[in-house]
Amino acid sequence: MNRWIRLTSAVVAMIMNSNFQYTWTLFVEPIRAANGWKLSEVQWGFTLFIALGTWVMPCSGWLVDSLGPRAFMSLAGVLCGAGWAGMGYARTLTDLYVLYSIAGVGSALVYSGAISVALKWFPDKRGLASGLIAAGFGSGAALFIPVIAHIIHVENYRAAFLYSGIVQGFVILCAAQFLQNPPRVPSLMLGATSSLRMNAASSVSAGKREFNSWEMLRTPQFYVLFAMMLMMGIGGLMATAQVGPVAKSLQFGGTALTVALSLNPVANGAGRIFWGWVSDRMGRERTMFVAFLAQALCLTSVVTLGRWSETLFVVSIALVFFTWGEIYVLFPSAIAELFGVRHATSNYSFLYSTKAFASILAGGLAATLFERTGSWNAGFYGSAVLALCSALMALGLRKMPRPAPQVHIASPTPVEG
Repeated sequence: MNRWIRLTSAVVAMIMNSNFQYTWTLFVEPIRAANGWKLSEVQWGFTLFIALGTWVMPCSGWLVDSLGPRAFMSLAGVLCGAGWAGMGYARTLTDLYVLYSIAGVGSALVYSGAISVALKWFPDKRGLASGLIAAGFGSGAALFIPVIAHIIHVENYRAAFLYSGIVQGFVILCAAQFLQNPPRVPSLMLGATSSLRMNAASSVSAGKREFNSWEMLRTPQFYVLFAMMLMMGIGGLMATAQVGPVAKSLQFGGTALTVALSLNPVANGAGRIFWGWVSDRMGRERTMFVAFLAQALCLTSVVTLGRWSETLFVVSIALVFFTWGEIYVLFPSAIAELFGVRHATSNYSFLYSTKAFASILAGGLAATLFERTGSWNAGFYGSAVLALCSALMALGLRKMPRPAPQVHIASPTPVEG
């Protein structure tokens, strides 16, 4: 089967997967109003969705590398659909937390299976393929936000959970049937790899050594990447979870919020494709520096320029997403180039766990900070400082030597399927 068909299937699965994260903000106020819960109590559900889903990534990544993505993507469709649809029947905070966590585990399995397609089937176009996968996740919600918002308005948020959960879970299940790991790196792709200009442009170039996860965790380069991705993750996740409450605190109407929610996924997906394409030509670290610096400026603009008008608010929030989503393109590509492709999915899953820690600050704690101070300034300014630190660290990463394991430990050869 043509590798582009597999990539298309993975993108479709990620489009469905995006709604569990990016349409959440539509449900926050209806849930809070209907049940009398505090904003911070509801937003701890978002934190648990991200955290528990992310923390299963190292295990799911290893299983995808070992057995292939099809079975686990199929299971993911069931978990995503059941968890999300079931949230319409949640009567207590515990119910909400458990069901959203189930959807989070399913979402992690979808992500692992889809990103493995880009990393393993496209060594010659890794930045572009990763960008398309990430764009599906970042932009997919744009197709569904008007529909879900309409269902919430016409019926209620419980019906919106039920209908969208059933549809999204079923489509993920169907898309999974087209995915599998390559039996080996095709010779055609190896030939194409040799001509990549990326290798001349980036100091994070493909190495001869294939690192398993244990070997990778013993290198300083991994922890530099870990710190960078953690700091970059906070601002974008905060914007994802809190854009509705932020618009309400600035006293902007429903029209501005609807426009923002429609544009944000488009900007997110476009940014992932754009920065992935740029990084294939300019190099990963140079691209990281430029994009992360831009993210710091855009986060600052939300609480400075964005407060002056609805138009400036919509534009500033969209630019935050355009300069944030690329982390889910640049970091998996950098992991594959630093530590090899063979264990790329499981290796990246350890780096992806930063999203769980970032969600703690971006979800429940950010809402709690707002409740205590009455302002989002601290959250956005603090996130901007962290993004600036990440940009500077990218320059340091560029000067680091290629990683080498301290001790070679043989590992079982995974079964490719």
